[in-house]
Amino acid sequence: MSHERDRNQDDEGSAPAPVQKPWRSAADLRGGRLPFAPACERNRDPILQVLRDELGRARRVLEIGSGTGQHAVHFARELPHLTWQTSDLGDNHAAIRAWIEQEGLANVAAPIELDVQASRWPAGPFDAVFSANTAHIMSWPQVQAMIAGIGRVLGPDGVFLLYGPFAYDGVHVSASNADFDAMLRARDPHSGVRDVRDLEREANAANMELCADHAMPANNRTLVWRKK
Repeated sequence: MSHERDRNQDDEGSAPAPVQKPWRSAADLRGGRLPFAPACERNRDPILQVLRDELGRARRVLEIGSGTGQHAVHFARELPHLTWQTSDLGDNHAAIRAWIEQEGLANVAAPIELDVQASRWPAGPFDAVFSANTAHIMSWPQVQAMIAGIGRVLGPDGVFLLYGPFAYDGVHVSASNADFDAMLRARDPHSGVRDVRDLEREANAANMELCADHAMPANNRTLVWRKK
């Protein structure tokens, strides 16, 4: 699941833009041009600050939905104490590999195939799991499977960080998020902005509790759960 594919609401208070594929094609990769998602460039430093605060003691991190690979190499470069395991569906691996090869970082692992609803997950334990802009483009059963799987691969006291737009008790935090949610559901009724309370329920069932809720630019949040 590629995390920047469908999140185009990047500017504070702006209406959601039409969904477009924001990175270049396989042909462009063969031409030597790196895949590039503008949203990754805009949100990477605010997310990095949260990671600095939350992952000081972590060593092994699994990213779900590495997308273009931009986040992975940026975070691994800025947080050299982490070993960053990328993952995504196979169609996105070429993009991730391109960024890893470009940056030449020893602490970023090549992408592994991960379908959150599959029975096969990477071997844990991981100290942390990170995912950005995935929950709203997944179906609810996929979100449930992702959280359950994370609960299985997180080690004791491990943390799960989820970045994106969220609602609270059925209420969106902004008109632009409400518009974005309506657009998602019109295109695919199984997708949509997720409610934090629903996510909390699933995380609790996976033996995780919400320990932080960080405000982010453009009406996004980074939610942090800790393994009990």
